[in-house]
Formats: sequence, C-alpha cells, structure tokens
Amino acid sequence: MNKYLKTDHWKIIEEGFNKENVTSSESIFSIGNGRMGQRANFEEDYTGETLQGSYIAGVYYPDKTRVGWWKNGYPEYFAKVLNATNWIGLRLVFNGEILDLNNVIVSDFRRELNMYTGLLLRSFTAELQSGSSVSVETERFLSIVDDNIGVIKYSIKSVDYTGNISIASYVDGDVKNEDSNYNEKFWDKVSESALENESIVTVRTKKTGFVVTTGARVEVWKNGEKLTLNFDSSIKEKYAENKTLVAVLPGDEIVIYKFAANISSFNHSESDLVNVTKAELDKAQSKHYNKMFDEHSQAWAKKWEESDITIEGDVAAQQGIRFNIFQLNQTYTGEDERLNIGPKGFTGEKYGGTTYWDTEAYCLPFFLATAEPKVSKQLLIYRYKQLDKAIENATKLGFSNGAALFPMVTANGEECHNEWEITFEEIHRNGAIAFAVYNYIRHTGDKEYLVDYGLELLIAISRFWSQRITYSQQIDKYVMLGVTGPNEYENNIDNNWYTNTIACWCMEYTMEAIEYVKTKEPGKYDVLSGKISFNESEEQARWRGIVENMHFPENKELGIFLQQDNYMNKEQILVKDLPQSQRPINQHWSWDRILRSCFIKQADTLQGIYLFEHKYDIDTIRRNFEFYESRTVHESSLSPCVHVVLAAKIDDMQKAYDLYLRTSRLDIDDYNNEVAEGLHITSMAGTWMSVVQGFGGMRVIDNKLYLSPKLPDMWKSYSFTIRFRGSVLKVTASKQNVTIMNKTNVELPVIIFGKSEIVEAKGFLTVKM
Repeated sequence: MNKYLKTDHWKIIEEGFNKENVTSSESIFSIGNGRMGQRANFEEDYTGETLQGSYIAGVYYPDKTRVGWWKNGYPEYFAKVLNATNWIGLRLVFNGEILDLNNVIVSDFRRELNMYTGLLLRSFTAELQSGSSVSVETERFLSIVDDNIGVIKYSIKSVDYTGNISIASYVDGDVKNEDSNYNEKFWDKVSESALENESIVTVRTKKTGFVVTTGARVEVWKNGEKLTLNFDSSIKEKYAENKTLVAVLPGDEIVIYKFAANISSFNHSESDLVNVTKAELDKAQSKHYNKMFDEHSQAWAKKWEESDITIEGDVAAQQGIRFNIFQLNQTYTGEDERLNIGPKGFTGEKYGGTTYWDTEAYCLPFFLATAEPKVSKQLLIYRYKQLDKAIENATKLGFSNGAALFPMVTANGEECHNEWEITFEEIHRNGAIAFAVYNYIRHTGDKEYLVDYGLELLIAISRFWSQRITYSQQIDKYVMLGVTGPNEYENNIDNNWYTNTIACWCMEYTMEAIEYVKTKEPGKYDVLSGKISFNESEEQARWRGIVENMHFPENKELGIFLQQDNYMNKEQILVKDLPQSQRPINQHWSWDRILRSCFIKQADTLQGIYLFEHKYDIDTIRRNFEFYESRTVHESSLSPCVHVVLAAKIDDMQKAYDLYLRTSRLDIDDYNNEVAEGLHITSMAGTWMSVVQGFGGMRVIDNKLYLSPKLPDMWKSYSFTIRFRGSVLKVTASKQNVTIMNKTNVELPVIIFGKSEIVEAKGFLTVKM
C-alpha cells in the first residue's frame, strides 16, 4: 500500500514531488474520452522513470507470443492496444537548459484531477541550474464532446528569470510498448509534415495495418496577448516539431495552447486521415480552449447526474466511489459497438488493453443502471458480431455443430490468451456472456434483442456446454472435467461448482428463450433454425438430460457447496493464520505451492451464489460465505465486490464495509503496489455493485426491481441513481428513512424491504429504515 494522495470529495490531489510516485501518478491521473486515453505524463521532458502512454481505441497489434513450446489450439499472439503517437510533448529550454523535473529543484508541486469536470491540473515551481526560478501551471483534458481532440494549456510565469524561452511543440510516433514481447516497435512510418505552427505524423501498425494520423497546432500568448511568431519546423522519421523563441522578464507570463487530434483508419479511410485531422484542428482552434472546456465540463455534469453516488460522513469512501465511476465513464461511452472495456482501460499496458469476461460479469450492471439502454446493448452486440469467431475458436479445440467458445482475451473475437489453464479451461466465461443477455433483458425489458440477436448466441453457447460435459458411468451423473473456475489458484480440476452451475443455467435459459421466440416470432425462429441447422428436439433432449442429472459437489456435513471435487482433501488453513510476511502469496509462493493450498484468489463458489442468490435461503448463503471468505486472499481486483454484496446480504456490515473500502480505494491507495502498471478499470464497476447491490440491496427478480438498503455505521447517508424499465430513480438512504425520487414521467412498481410500492411519476416515496 502507498497512501500519498489527499482525500477530497471531488478531486484526486497529489502534493509534493516524489520521483518514486511518478509512474503511479501517471496511472491514477490518467484521462480519457472513450475514443482515446492518455496517461498523466508530463508535457515537458522528464528523464526519470516514466511510462509514456497514449492509446487509441480499437487499434491493436498481434504481438507474437513468447513460449518455449506449443500445444494444438494455442493462439500465436497476444493482442495489445498500442502505445500511440505522443501528442502532449513540449520541450522548454531556458537559456540552453531543458526544463526537466528530474534535474531541477522542484517546490510547490501539486497535481489535481477534477473528476466533476474531467480536468487534469498541475503546478510547480522549478529552480533551474542557473539559480533562476519559473512557476508552471498546466491544464489538460480529452474532450468527451469532440472526442478526437485533446487540449493543453501550459502557463509559465517567470519568478526571477530573464532571457529567452525556446518552445518546441512536437508529435512523436517513434514510440514502443513497455510490454512488447520482443522489444520491437509496432509502428511503421507513413508520413511527417511540419509547417508553421502545425505538426502532423502518420504511422501504420505492423501486421494489422491500422493507420493513425496525429496532428497538433500550437499558439503562444504573452501577458494575455496572442503572439505572432515565426516557427522553425523540422521533421524526422515518425516525428514532427515546431519551435519558436520568446523573450521574458521577471513577472511575464507565457501561455502555450496546444490542440491535438488523433484520427485513425478504424473510423476513416486512410486517404482522408490528414484532411480530417486538419479539419478537427480547425474546429478546436475555432472554439478555442474556453468554449471546448465549457462544453466538455457540461457533458461531464450530465454524466454525473446519471451515475453519481453520494456518501455523507466518509470522505475516503466518497472519493473512492467517484474515482471509480469517473474512470468507467471516461473509458467507455457506448458510442461504438466495435469497442469494449479492457481491464486497464487507457491507463497502462498490462493485460494488453483487450476484452475479458470482466465486461459482462462486472461492467454491464453499471452501465445498465446508469446509462441509456443503447450503451449496454452495444456491449452485447460486440459479442454477437464476434459469434463466428467464437465458433471458430471452439472448432480449433475440437468442438463441432456450431458450438461457440468465446475467448478469454480478445481484440477482434479471436482468442489470444495462451496460458493453457486459462485458454482451454477457464470456460466459465461463456456463462458470463450468456448471463449478460439475460441481465440486459430482465433490466430493460427489451425482448426483441432475444429475437434478433440473443437466441442465436445462447444456442451456440449451449451447444458448447453439451459437448464439453461428459457422462460418468461411475457416479451415474454428468460431469465437467479439467476446468479452471474463477479461482485461478486452482487449475485442471473436476466439477467446479460454479462452472457446472452456470452451464446448466445457460441450457435452461436457452430452452426458455427458444420457447419465447417460437411463440413470439415463429417466422424468425424458423429462419434461425435453418441458418444454424438446429435440431430442436434432439439437442434440447440432451440439454434437459444434463440439467436434470448434473453432478454438483457439496459437503453435506458442513452444509456447503464444494468449490470442486476433492477440495476438502487440501489442508484447510484460514487466511487469518497466514503470516503477513507471506502475503500476497502470488509474490511469495511457488505456483506449485499455491495450487496445492486451499487458498482462493477471488469469488468462485460465491460468484455463483451471487448470480443466483434468489435460489438459496439466508442460512445457505451465510454458511458458504463464512467458509469461503475465510479462505479467500482477495488477490484479484475482482474479488472484494462480490463479497461485499453477500456480506451485506447476511448483515455482516463490518466485513462489507472493510471490503468496500478496499475495492473502492484499490488504486488510489495502491493496495497491491502495482498501480504504476495501470488502473483496475473493470473491477471499478464492482465498486459500484458494492454500493448499489451490496448496501442498497438492489436486485432484479422476476422482472421486478427490489431494494433493501442498509447503512454502514460510518455513513450518515448515501444515495444512488438507477435506470429501470424507462424510469430513473434516485434512492437516498439515511439512518431514519429511505427516499425514492422518480425523476421521470414513468411510474414504477418497486419492492422495498419486501413490500410492494408504487413510485409515482415525478413523485416521492419514503419508508422507514
């Protein structure tokens, strides 16, 4: 843990310059707009440790895997969202001395991320080697209105410096990924140009052939007046620069405005890229800084109106949840069905920036409740449009008849993860994608999605399960062998309870969906059946037989579901008895030792209880929670949130609060000493779940909205906003009452504390806690 940031309701604040925190802060203060993202690198030169990172959504590279051996079915590459052209660069030279915070005396350093307006600010005073001092203030944002544009306002005030300042604005495409498997650079040159105050670089990815044009224009103002300057322009391979000279005296203030555009062939034809870039720069300069920021901040205000969670009486908890919501909203906007959410978003390179099952399991609930339904639908259509690739992935592993295995990791639908215990065995991901279809429909009521898209996907997934499951003559049951559950500290085990549970649920739900579509749209059903050669009676008979005769491991003596067969053969040691010096175990133990232990990385059996909670009585939930949580080391960022929801369910509010604080401040306080690699974007959605589903008790059961709020002792009150079936409700819980305000003209029935109520259109409902 590394707690060096100040607590504040709406801001992330760093005070004082510590070189050891630079890379961590680059992650934490990252900004994005769904179309691109930028780590909080300094605009000026910095020769200390840094991870320069600028990322363009949808642009990736298939980095060939480094393994010493191969197995049939292994992907040949790991897809990586690329570090793209550096557009923020400003080289500032004071009488021959480059401004570099690694080489000057820094004082009054302050960095601030204003989450309400989406603005990154930084200020400091630098004492140059000559002994003179200058003070600097910077502002930066990536517009969520004009989402191709990034803007910088860089102000330099001379304290006692007299002389020239050489100002060079540049764009640099000669960049590399820190996680490159072979230390190669992934970009080839296309063109460079630099004229007057404009610099443009166009580069192309190797193999995938994405082309990105990055352009920038710079203006220099002195003491409030725009200067007319001559710029020396220069280019070299993948680099373009505009440089000018300004004379200053003590008290003078120089303001540099830099407008930049990133335009890619993901959205435009290659022949148009330079012209589109110039047009975007024209628009940015025409609006200029103040108008662009006003539009940007107003758009952020609207996002907060839809998704904010307020917590009264606990600033650390408040800051944590808002940081998580901010990062989610700036990572994914739902504007493009080809885009998804990587575990690190636009904040770092670990995990490649590609799509995992995290999206369906953790992110979808957030967007379902906080954004228009079309945003969540885009996430589902992303998977549907990759169904052919999922069928291809399954075919490579020996499955047939249109069975689909969605990838563990992907950029384009093709599997690109190559650890055998994940790629071949962590197949529960199929279940998360099927559950997302169900979750979307039960939340929005959009059953047309089932007709047009969902059923085809569900049948393909159920075909996979029916082939992956085998019949055991020994126990006269169907079994699932050689799998890895969500707990990745177990590999190649038999009958993972969660995987068996979600597989059977998938087949049951698919059969329900078939019946609905047959009845509602028989013509479309017949067309689909012919398209996929669906033998309804034969395939459903197989599915029904599996569902009715599946093996689910359990320990009747303890009254728990067993994580997998033979789990109790392991030495049963509790986490509380682990020496702190051995935590986290993934950094202190051999993999062999971890696999032989009873310790659990993240919710596994409890993941299934979380999803299907309504099937189990409270005593069953409590027994399983107390057994498994005491053996869980929470060494996945996805772990605490599920435990918060269940802990609140069984009224273990202290455990729920402690784990909530851990998940909400995981990155701000750097619990795992790894935030320099990037933020945990997808687990941030789990933080939202912790409040709304955990403390708020929000559930959707039988197409009805349930609420049963509980208040942690440390909080005076909290509120959240949720969308459901056309209504938008603001729920506020205090120690005395729960108030529900309907912000729309659509009345909504809710079940609160087990009692049915109606929240009138534009009305209020108040009940006692």
